Amino acid sequence: MRLILLGPPGAGKGTQAQRIVERHGIPQLSTGDMLRAAVSAGTEVGKRAKAVMDAGKLVSDDIVIAIVSERIDQPDCAKGFILDGFPRTLVQADATESMLKAKGLDLSAVIEMRVDDAVLADRVSGRYTCANCGTGYHDTNLRPEVEGVCDKCGSTHFKRRPDDNRETVQTRLQAYYKETSPLIGYYYAKGKLHSVDGMAEIDEVTAAIETILARL
Repeated sequence: MRLILLGPPGAGKGTQAQRIVERHGIPQLSTGDMLRAAVSAGTEVGKRAKAVMDAGKLVSDDIVIAIVSERIDQPDCAKGFILDGFPRTLVQADATESMLKAKGLDLSAVIEMRVDDAVLADRVSGRYTCANCGTGYHDTNLRPEVEGVCDKCGSTHFKRRPDDNRETVQTRLQAYYKETSPLIGYYYAKGKLHSVDGMAEIDEVTAAIETILARL
C-alpha cells in the first residue's frame, strides 16, 4: 500500500497519516526526516545533500528523489509507505512516478483531503505536537485525554511550530495552490485520486479513508 496524502496546510494530513501507520503498519515518510537521516548516516546521497546544505543552497529535486528512493528500499517499506510532504510539484510527481516504475512499483492511491480555506487558520494556529514522540494535538479539536500528558508516550512536553500562526497561513496557502494543487488533476488523470471531506469529524475522516483503502 503506497499512499500520498494531499491537502493544504491544516487539512489534517498528519493526524490521518498517524492513524494509517497504526492501523496498517506502514511507515510515514517525511522528506525532512529522511534528509536528516541520510546526512546523519553518511550515505552517498546524504553526503551530496550535506554539501549542498553546507553551501547554504536548497537541496535539488534529484537529491530528494534519490533519498526517497534509498529510504523505500529499506525493509520496513516492504508492505508500503505514506509519503508526507512530497511530491509538492508536478516535476517532483513525474520524478516520483519514474523512480517507482524503475523499481517495479506503483502508487496505490492519492487521497485528497478537501477543506474550506476559512477554517484553516483556526486549525493551523491551534495545533501542537508531543515533543517526545511527535503525536499531534489541537487546542480545541484534539486534546490529550489527560490534560498536559501525551496519550501515546506519557510525555508532558509539547511544542508548536513557529510558523503555525494566522499570519503565515495565507502565504502557505498561496504556495500550496500555486505549486501543489495541480497534483490533484495530475493524479485524477492517472486514476489514482480519491477525495474525502476533510471538514468532517476526525473519526469520520478516518472511516472515509479506511473505506478507500479497503477497496485497494
